[in-house]
Amino acid sequence: QLQLVESGGGLVQPGGSLRLSCAPSGFSLGSYAIGWFRQAPGKAREGVSCVNSGGGTNYADSVKGRFTISRDNAKNTVYLQMNNLKPEDTATYYCAAGGTATVQAMCAMGSYRPFNMDHWGKGTTVTVSS
Repeated sequence: QLQLVESGGGLVQPGGSLRLSCAPSGFSLGSYAIGWFRQAPGKAREGVSCVNSGGGTNYADSVKGRFTISRDNAKNTVYLQMNNLKPEDTATYYCAAGGTATVQAMCAMGSYRPFNMDHWGKGTTVTVSS
């Protein structure tokens, strides 16, 4: 089964930074749209950012100007640079891959949802607290 592996989570103070990484197990990310999602305790999973295979990106309003998504196809890895972290960013962060043309377009437009994605990681926890 195709899976993704997230890393880079941890405990950080408000205003701090973390960089999350998403790497696949057994396949190439190059032709996929990759989305970052997060889920806080008691809340629904929400989309944070997405990058499609053409480099088109989208960000949730809550993270615009603070988070940056990027992909390095040579390293077969997608990153989420998170700056100026806030306590409300505390959540488990998941990356997911979607391979259809529809998902590619939805990724860039910001209309992607968890059920659109084909492959998932198990998540990495980010805690923002003083």
